[in-house]
Amino acid sequence: MPERPRRRLSPPSGAKRSGWRRPASPANTPPSVPPAAPRPAPAAPTPPDHRSVIDSAVYRDGRRVASPATLAETFRQLREEPDGMAWIGLHRPTQPQLHSLAAEFNLHELAVEDALEAHQRPKLERYGDTLFVVLRAARYLDAQEEVEFAELHVFVGPDFLITVRHGSAPDLPAVRHRMEANPELLSLGPEAALYAILDAVVDGYAPVVEGVQTDIDEIATEVFRGDPAVSRRIYELSREMVEFQRATRPLVGMLHGLMAGFAKYGTDEELQRYLRDVADHVTHTSERVDGFRQALTEILTVNATLVSQQQNAEMRALAEAGFAQNEEIKKISSWAAILFAPTLVGTIYGMNFETMPELQWAGGYPFAILLMAVVCTSLYVIFKKRDWL
Repeated sequence: MPERPRRRLSPPSGAKRSGWRRPASPANTPPSVPPAAPRPAPAAPTPPDHRSVIDSAVYRDGRRVASPATLAETFRQLREEPDGMAWIGLHRPTQPQLHSLAAEFNLHELAVEDALEAHQRPKLERYGDTLFVVLRAARYLDAQEEVEFAELHVFVGPDFLITVRHGSAPDLPAVRHRMEANPELLSLGPEAALYAILDAVVDGYAPVVEGVQTDIDEIATEVFRGDPAVSRRIYELSREMVEFQRATRPLVGMLHGLMAGFAKYGTDEELQRYLRDVADHVTHTSERVDGFRQALTEILTVNATLVSQQQNAEMRALAEAGFAQNEEIKKISSWAAILFAPTLVGTIYGMNFETMPELQWAGGYPFAILLMAVVCTSLYVIFKKRDWL
């Protein structure tokens, strides 16, 4: 079933900031720290590993005003921009990096722990004025004909958005570039960037769905061709569909949870329409994945039936071959018994003992021949009645 065209979010006319975005904090005091406690100096956090920082930028009114090289510089630049927003992209960050971010933006320790350990289920949690979102992205590998999953953690606050990737998907630099090309859209705040990331994750499911559909069609053909390796392929694809379900099914509830907070957090109307469109597509994807699992279950049942029929046919052929072999053995055994009788008589009278009573008898030879003939004929009649001959 072809995917219907996606409606891309266009810059809203007369865009205004969402009410969810809180006023910027004073330059020297973090929002969650009492005024008496000074905000940590930029040099306080442990120096970050630059290989983990994919991109870090500060935006004002939807336009990039600074591209700091380190997290400490990002913190300083954000303090100098009262109406600014920081967008920090990390890939497999170190523990000191996340702890410095937690100290700067007052991130909850449980969310930070989840981001460090990864292997989390998709979920949406709110800690005060910060959202913590866990997503499972997916992409289809054509060469291996398999689905690869990656984990993405997103922290969304009033003036910051932090992405923590554990894997190669989705293509967040492309999302950032698309948002930077629409400053009016990015000026709506961190929630606009969050919805763009959600859209990228959901859009990444479409090629996976098409690739899996092709695999299922190929598997159905292989099943009826009797390919012995198809059972393993069905099992592997079924396991991937279980993972796919775990990625898409919770996302439906998460998006509905975000939509339920539209009124409370004053989400922009254009972003509301945007999120509804994303929710519609993820619901469609989830239904397709459910259909794939059902189809694979039915294909596995058909394959088991065909394999059972093939095994029955092979067993029947072996039984028929064994029966034919038994018939041949009975014939050979019967003729061997018939031929053994005269040999036994001839052997007895060929021992040449001097005291054998029949050796001097004139009718001994005709008697021996007659005895051989009677024994052989009797055995033949018996075997013939038993259908051994």
